[in-house]
Amino acid sequence: MADITRGDLIKILALLPPGSKGVNLRGVDLTELDLSRLGMVEANLQFARLNGTNLTQADLSKANLSQADLSYTDLSEACLHGANLKDANLSGADLRAVDLTDADLSKADLRGANLRGADLRRANFWHSDLTEANLIYANLEGAKGLPVGAEEWTTNKNQ
Repeated sequence: MADITRGDLIKILALLPPGSKGVNLRGVDLTELDLSRLGMVEANLQFARLNGTNLTQADLSKANLSQADLSYTDLSEACLHGANLKDANLSGADLRAVDLTDADLSKADLRGANLRGADLRRANFWHSDLTEANLIYANLEGAKGLPVGAEEWTTNKNQ
């Protein structure tokens, strides 16, 4: 059960002073909430539980999601530009058309994640698990730490 509701989070975000670094939701349980289209730029979601949460089209630019549980989360079309996802659990997550440009995904669990059409330019994948991840049409330009031959996954994997 989630610690707070969507309505609570909208109120918290509205009270943030202009120019603040983002909301601190470290370790909060947001399991299975609908947080689609919310702006949480530079939010601290380290250790947060977001499994099964709807984050479609959410703005999580420069957010700290390190060691967060995002398994089976819908992040399709979300903006995670420059986000910290180090050691995050993204297994089975829907990351279609997500913007992960310059994101740190080192040691992330991406087993079975759908990254179809994702923007992964300059993302860091050192020691990440991409077993059975779908990278069809993903932009891997300048991505670091990918397994040898991963670029072929963007066009040769069964669609």
